[in-house]
Amino acid sequence: MRNASILPILLLLAVSGMAQSSSPAKSIGMFAYPKNQQNADQQLKDETECYSSAKQQTGVDPTAPPSAPPSAEEQKAAQEQAAKQAAGSTPKGGAVKGSAKGAAGGAAIGAIAGDAGTGAAIGATAGAVRGRRQQKKAQKEAGQQAAQQTAQAQQQSQAQAQGEHQGALDTFRRAFSACMDARGYSVK
Repeated sequence: MRNASILPILLLLAVSGMAQSSSPAKSIGMFAYPKNQQNADQQLKDETECYSSAKQQTGVDPTAPPSAPPSAEEQKAAQEQAAKQAAGSTPKGGAVKGSAKGAAGGAAIGAIAGDAGTGAAIGATAGAVRGRRQQKKAQKEAGQQAAQQTAQAQQQSQAQAQGEHQGALDTFRRAFSACMDARGYSVK
């Protein structure tokens, strides 16, 4: 007999607990308190209707996740592509330019030593090596800079998307709150 009297009480507690846990206000991080002695069933009905109304008026679905940021693989691929493009856009011909400068310097030194041709050849070789080394260094630096700029752009884009999502949720909450306020609730 004692178990039979406890069963309805447990059932009532379970149902009221489900109503509270599935509160639309709580699902969006808000709290609604009745001003006019509305019961829990009426409050749940009002919250559900205001939730639907806010969703329809704002076009915002608060249960939808924000747009996903690019994956780590996508970010790395974008950075590598930017680095390749930057390296490809650096000036070419470092070895040729270095060779010409080296040959001129080597010829001058060779002329002083008595053999301008040998001096020019040695200078051209040394200049070509130096010019190619400088070109590779410039390409590497340009690639690193491009990858860094791409990473910064991705971070800014992600921050902007998060800000837009938060703004949409704030708009939804204001619409929900206005509806609940009109029905006699204090909503915070």
